[in-house]
Amino acid sequence: MEPEVVVVGSANVDLVLPVRRIPRPGETVLAGVLTRGPGGKGANQAVAAARAGARTAMVAALGADDGGALLRDTLGQAGVDLALVGVSDAPTGTAIITVEESGENSIVVAPGANGELTLSAQAAELVGAAKVVLAQLEIPMATVAAAAAAGSYFILNAAPAAELPAALLADVDLLVVNESEAEAAAGPDRARLLELVPAAVVTLGGAGAVILTRGHDEIVVPGVKVEVVDTTAAGDTFCGVLAATLAAASAIESITPRDLTNAVRRANVAASLSVQAAGAVASVPHGDAIDARYAEVYL
Repeated sequence: MEPEVVVVGSANVDLVLPVRRIPRPGETVLAGVLTRGPGGKGANQAVAAARAGARTAMVAALGADDGGALLRDTLGQAGVDLALVGVSDAPTGTAIITVEESGENSIVVAPGANGELTLSAQAAELVGAAKVVLAQLEIPMATVAAAAAAGSYFILNAAPAAELPAALLADVDLLVVNESEAEAAAGPDRARLLELVPAAVVTLGGAGAVILTRGHDEIVVPGVKVEVVDTTAAGDTFCGVLAATLAAASAIESITPRDLTNAVRRANVAASLSVQAAGAVASVPHGDAIDARYAEVYL
């Protein structure tokens, strides 16, 4: 069966350093025990979509190294279709993550093979056949633009923040950004995002999210209050579950603000579960846990 969600994006090996607090410029701090695990925005989001119940495939590039093998194993175990995950001469991408006691984090990424990712004719066909396509900006902008132009309902998680070409934005159906990314795209007035795209979700961390849709009032979806352990994969969990939930809609071509609200609520719940566990992929919740918590919060 064809996938419902195709994620076009990055896959990294995460090197995680627990610290009392994230160092300031020029400062050295001592860390706890270094851990190594699978991550990357694309991989995290693909796992989140698959665990949330969507048939999910990924278009990505990995190195021919042990990091690439680790990511293949992880994605495959999550049920992600890897037929279009290619092998690059470049090493697998690497992210160095410091996580302070409050759960906040700071991330530096060496793209490696992610920087070599292109959209082949076979991948473009898969992307065009999906109900929902989800991409981020840890891969070349030209590859993101090619995925957006393939014709499926396209969600762009514009992270990390970058200048967004007008031609790309013309093909975006839903933009997902945090507050700083929203400001980078549209300035201090987030309503101006609707001059760029027909709909946007601005995530507010633990405070929830705001839904913006042309022709409709702003909708605020409050966050789910929990004790935070690690926020590393919260945004990616949100995006993957959002994509999976929208893919389950009967008419993806006519998503309504109500559909978006329900999807954002489920994504919020999933993100709240992810921040209660350490790590990236390891913290992404499964659909049964998401739906049980959703019922407690909203039903």
